[in-house]
Amino acid sequence: MEKLHLANLTLHVIAGSTALLTGFAAVFAKKGLGKHVLFGKYFMWMIVVVIITGLFGVIVFNRNSFLLVITLLSGYNCFSGIRSLKLRGQKPETFDYVIPLLVMISAVYYLYYLNSNGLYWSPVIIYSTLGALFLVSGYDLCKWFIPVHFLEKAIMYEHAYKMISALSAISSAFSGTVFPDYKPYSQFLPSVAGMIYIIITFILLSKKSFIFKTKTIVRHTNQDASRA
Repeated sequence: MEKLHLANLTLHVIAGSTALLTGFAAVFAKKGLGKHVLFGKYFMWMIVVVIITGLFGVIVFNRNSFLLVITLLSGYNCFSGIRSLKLRGQKPETFDYVIPLLVMISAVYYLYYLNSNGLYWSPVIIYSTLGALFLVSGYDLCKWFIPVHFLEKAIMYEHAYKMISALSAISSAFSGTVFPDYKPYSQFLPSVAGMIYIIITFILLSKKSFIFKTKTIVRHTNQDASRA
């Protein structure tokens, strides 16, 4: 059994490290082009392996249970971030509501588990992570009521937020595990850095949208003037 745990742990570490490398490569690659998409796909598949091995470690070997909620956060953000591009602002399909519901139920069970067995990591880290998970999954459940025109405008913002959040979550798990003596800073600083990057990305996206709208207005104005 110990050999099986070691094999699972080794695969988990390799997949997690590869996810970090490909995730950062996707962040720094030019958006919308082949390399960004390619690294994004590698990141997605490595996250899948991280989720499977992480759940296996928690459920079968009863290892660090906090990694369960980190796995849920990074895995769901990655899934939902990719789905936001697939849907292209349209209303979600049935399983797009089922998945976040299952994730929220799992998170509630995790809270029950914590109250029964005690906290293994900093309570601030645990509850902020769960809060981020409920925020994202709750937003996705509310898409049933959100107008399509808003969802269409929010595509790139949503994709950026969720994918960067997935990367920062797995970065927090990595640094918190590798640098245990520096907790809780090694746990929350990657998330802080991720949030700063998200804000910068949102600002750049809003400027890009503003420039595009301005150019469109100028072009239409020039066309009207030439017709007159």
